[in-house]
Amino acid sequence: MKRHFMMFAAYNQWANSRIYEAAADLTEDEFSRDTGAFFGSLMGTLNHILVADRIWMKRFTGQGDAPAKLDTIIHKALPALRAAREAEDKRIVDWVGGLSDKALAGRFSYMTVTDMRTISQRLSPALGHLFNHQTHHRGQAHMILTVLGRPSVSLDLIYFQRTEEGRAFA
Repeated sequence: MKRHFMMFAAYNQWANSRIYEAAADLTEDEFSRDTGAFFGSLMGTLNHILVADRIWMKRFTGQGDAPAKLDTIIHKALPALRAAREAEDKRIVDWVGGLSDKALAGRFSYMTVTDMRTISQRLSPALGHLFNHQTHHRGQAHMILTVLGRPSVSLDLIYFQRTEEGRAFA
């Protein structure tokens, strides 16, 4: 089970890097332009992914900053947001690499952000949610880049598994 999550941690790091690389030459106006996506702009969407990851990592580890709102803008500038994303991805990869199957099967409790309820569940389904959530919103980021006239970026897991890094998980 651990290897499965290690693959998703590495995949998410790879896919996030590709999205940020595709966005690297956007103007400030393009980066912040409301395109009708759930979080409006690419800035809003990429910030939301980082916000949610920080919230979940705080729940999982008890460490780090966790914004109180899901639409928090951590960074308005793409370079600063990219640096924060890269650091968070490394944190996730390192943390997942240190997990045991016993820890993945274990339970943990956390407080929800939206209605302040205490939830108790197994770690592995919650970790699966973290990676699924990233994929969901990266799809929205992909759509925003397309709306802004940027080339399509291949983000499928199978493409990752065909890379040098991803072959270890294929």
